[in-house]
Amino acid sequence: MKYILLYLCTMAGVRLEKFGSLIKRELAVLFQQNAREWLGGSMVTITQTRVAPDLSLARIYISVFPSDRRDEALKLLKQNHSSVKRELGLKVGKQMRKVPELQYYIDDSLDYYETIDNLLKK
Repeated sequence: MKYILLYLCTMAGVRLEKFGSLIKRELAVLFQQNAREWLGGSMVTITQTRVAPDLSLARIYISVFPSDRRDEALKLLKQNHSSVKRELGLKVGKQMRKVPELQYYIDDSLDYYETIDNLLKK
């Protein structure tokens, strides 16, 4: 019984990873095509996607270059939320029954690493 539960948990994790990578890949293409309109011309990289177990929510972590425009890019992305979700639905409509709700977060791990690196150099 214990092994069956472990197998089911592992399969659920694999499924979530597949959906997460699908969303990440398709959003990256959409951001590249619509950067000027949706992101104000900033370069945005999707660093990570996390999908809820019921596939109703996807958390998208982004890194913005130049970093001083990250708040502006995040604001524009949230304003264009419906356009992004519609375009994503057209891309992944055959693989997913319902497009999850998208939430965007700034991934500041690179800034954190840079701060730690600068402290270690002193």
